[in-house]
Parts: sequence; structure tokens; C-alpha cells
Amino acid sequence: MHDLLPRLAAHWRLKLAWIPVFMAVFFFGYFLVLNHPLARVTTMPVTALDLLIGFHPGALALYVSLWIYVLLPPALMDDTTELAVFALAATALAAAGLAIFLVWPTAVPRWDIAWSHYGAIARLKSVDASGNACPSLHAAFAVFSAVWIGRRLRRLGAPLLLQVASAGWCGGILYSTIATRQHVALDLYAGAALGGIVALLVRPPAAVS
Repeated sequence: MHDLLPRLAAHWRLKLAWIPVFMAVFFFGYFLVLNHPLARVTTMPVTALDLLIGFHPGALALYVSLWIYVLLPPALMDDTTELAVFALAATALAAAGLAIFLVWPTAVPRWDIAWSHYGAIARLKSVDASGNACPSLHAAFAVFSAVWIGRRLRRLGAPLLLQVASAGWCGGILYSTIATRQHVALDLYAGAALGGIVALLVRPPAAVS
């Protein structure tokens, strides 16, 4: 905690300014691509994992918790160079996902579920339609954030329990992408791979402690 609290407070104005701007630009691009596909939309197939997990509306809490999880990496940083590299990596990830959606529009299948019986999920479905499915950017940003959080926790010498908790949170978000029927397993695999690749290719400066 002695190391953690100063990092949370470091450059807080920069963090508060950058994060909302990034999210606003991202969602503008996301919904623009979602509502104006350039090609015929491909419906993603259902696999055995989708049938195994099934629909669990309670997983919605895990699903929306991504928007807290993705804030943890920049919150743990106290170096402006590292923040800049992280912002570059996050932007590259978002751009790559949107570019894929633009040239290869995809959607999840029509599930035989009465969404009106599940108010919170029905509201989510009304805002975030079934498109922009593969790769799942929910999965991509979860894995991307998990890698960056893991690096920072190891550098801080954080207890193993915190590192396991972060990995478990990431796993819960990945599970929720299928359990809420926002994505299918193939979307999850592609998104996790995309997030992991970007996180491994764009690394923080070696001099950052």
C-alpha cells in the first residue's frame, strides 16, 4: 500500500482527462462501424463451449465490470512515458478491432431467448446490437489489461493473491462474454488473441520501475 497509493494519485489530472476522451472516441468509432457495415454481415457459428456454458443473466455484472478493470493499468502507473506507451497500445488495439469490423462485419446468432424477461440485459441489447462480434473487444481489452496489470503488480512486488485475483477477474469477464450471449466462443478466442498479441508487442519502457 505504501507504493500503491502514490501511484494512484500520480498524474491524476492527466488520467482523468485522457480516459474519457479515449472512451468517447472509441465508442464513436464502434457505433459508427456497427451501424454502417461495408459488407454482408457474417453470423458467427455456435460451438460446443457455447452450449456448455449456456445463458446466465447474472454474469452481466462481470461483463460490465470490464469498464472498471480497464482503468486499473493506468491507475497503477506513475510514469508519463509508461502512460503514453499504454495509451498508444490501447489505441492500436481499438483501431485493429474496428478495422476488422469494418472489412469483415460479424454478428452473434439469434438466440431463442426472450430478452424482455431480463431487463438489464435487454437494455444492453438495445444499445449494443449483435454486430461487431469477432473479435470480441470485450475479451481483447480484458486480456490486454490483465497483461499490463500483471506486469505492474510484479514490479511492485505485490502479493501473489493480488495477481491471482486480477487473473480471476479477467477470466470472469471472458466467461461473461459467452454467458450473457453477447459473444460466442470463437469471438472470445479471437479477441483474447488480439489483446494478448498487442500487449506483448507494445511493452512499457525497460527503465520504468
